[in-house]
Order: sequence, then structure tokens, then C-alpha cells
Amino acid sequence: MKVLVTGGTGFTGKALVRRLLDLGHEVVALDYQEGLKTDELRQWGATVVIGSVTDRDIVRQCVQGVDVVQHLAAAFRELDVPDSHYRDVNVGGTRIVLEESVQAGVKRFIYCSTCGVHGNVEHPPADENAPIHAADYYQQTKYDAEPVVLDFYRQGLPAVIIRPTAIYGPGDPERFYMIFKRVSKGVFPMFGDGKTLYHPLYIDHLVDAFVLVMEPGKGDGQAYLIGDEEYVGIEDLVRRTGRAMGIDVKVPHFPVLPLVIAGHICERVCKPFKIKPPIFPRRVDWYRQNRAFDISKAKRELGYNPTVSLDEGLRRTAAWYKAEGYL
Repeated sequence: MKVLVTGGTGFTGKALVRRLLDLGHEVVALDYQEGLKTDELRQWGATVVIGSVTDRDIVRQCVQGVDVVQHLAAAFRELDVPDSHYRDVNVGGTRIVLEESVQAGVKRFIYCSTCGVHGNVEHPPADENAPIHAADYYQQTKYDAEPVVLDFYRQGLPAVIIRPTAIYGPGDPERFYMIFKRVSKGVFPMFGDGKTLYHPLYIDHLVDAFVLVMEPGKGDGQAYLIGDEEYVGIEDLVRRTGRAMGIDVKVPHFPVLPLVIAGHICERVCKPFKIKPPIFPRRVDWYRQNRAFDISKAKRELGYNPTVSLDEGLRRTAAWYKAEGYL
């Protein structure tokens, strides 16, 4: 098949493009900027288009002859932009891709949302029916696009929603990198009790899910939480990251409230100057918001089966960081 992957030069997009090419599909990767080693995508045989999902002409060009759209593109960790940018890209861009997909005769549409739409999980683990409590403009706009996707599904476009947990693995330049970098110093300051739950998702598992829902009729009109088998406390995650690196990391504890206050102040002070703050509320939430999910729906209905353990995934990721000179 011919597949369009929006957000195709990023960490997740690139991994998905690689798998699709390996499976023999023709792939178009659309992204607003060149990503990490984007030339590799071209060398592998993908068509790379640089442009925004908010540019209808670019999107129209990319969907021509496409059978399946994997819509991963999103405004994510862009801190020097107005909040409206997130809505323009995450909701408006999704609508444009949907509209042009219908016009081009696309057969399936897969939307990558986020587990973050559920916010802090008060009664872990949460399933897909848990309350929606988006904690920031990124999470809210990712959720606001979900009903748009379902509207198009009801109008006849087969569509599936994927809500990934915390993605990591080889090829990840930033998501887990801060954890590995701090652990590499031998001391990891922990704000709060360290028992906050966190749900990792090894990159290969997420790609598995994206491929599974490409099958006709599989998951139509449904949302699926996709994560690893195991969720863990954040201090446990830090210590296991240390073991994956051969480091006996020390974890001193500090109160979390001063960090929360500092995060809000930094974001407000830096935003008018378009400066990336050293700390901001979403980063602080890692210490205090539970993320733990029940993935049984995906396992039951999609045949999703995560096989790489957390410890093995951390070892593979540490090896990649070392090989690439990050550590």
C-alpha cells in the first residue's frame, strides 16, 4: 500500500516509516522540518516532504494515491509559540488532513493522540473510559481533535485513535534522554516521594500497534491506550535506568511544591521573550501526576502484544545513547 506518515521525520514517525518500508509499503513522510538524520529516510526509499499539516496544498499533494494515513504530526514541546499554535496544528491540521484524505479516497485514517488526555490518573490503572482531564494546552488540543476524527468516521472514513503512553527507545533524542543524562551523573534529585506512577512504551511496541490497525476493519471508530506491560514508580524507573547503565544512582528527595511554583514562574517570564524555559509545568508534572493504564482492550481487540521488558528496553536505549555520543 501507499502510506502517508505525518510527523514522519520525528522519533516515532521515523521508526514507523522504517517498519512500513521493511513491510514493502510505499511511504510518504510529511513533516514541518528536517528531523534527526532525515536523509536516512530518503536513503531507505521514503519520499520526504517538508511542510506543515496546516498547509492544505502540501497536504493535498501528499495524500494523492495514498491508501492509509498515519497522522502523527503535532505541536508538542514547542515553548516559544502562542497557545493558539497548538490548536492550529493539533486540531486545525488534523481537520485539514482528514478533509484532504476523504477527497483523495484514502481507505484508512489512524490518529495518534496521547494518554495525557486522561491527565492525572486518580484510580490507576485507567482504561479508555477513564475521565478526560487534560492538564495543558497540548493534551487538550490532542483530545479536541479526537471528536473531529470520529465525525469523519461516522461519515464513512474508517478511522482509529491511538493513545500512546511515554514513548522511549533507540532513536529517541529527547523524551527519555534527560532521565539517562541525569542518571549518568550518579545522582538524580527526586522531588516528592518518587512513587508517582509512570507508564513507559518501547518504540517497537507503538509501531506494532500502528501496523495492526492498518488492517481493514480493525479497531474502527475506537480509541486504544498503547503502553508496555509494566508501569512503575518514577524512582523505580530511575534506579532501573541506572542498572541499565551500570550505575548505582543516588536519589536524594526534595519537596515538590517549590519546583511547581518555579515551573509556572519560569514559563511566564520566558514566554514573552520566546525563550525556552529551563523548567515548566508539564515537566514538573512528571514528579506528581500518575500515568498508569490498562492496555487490555488493545490486547483483546487488536492482538497487541508488547514483548520487550522495561529492563531490556532501557538497556537497548542506553546502548544507543552511548553509540550516538549522547552519553
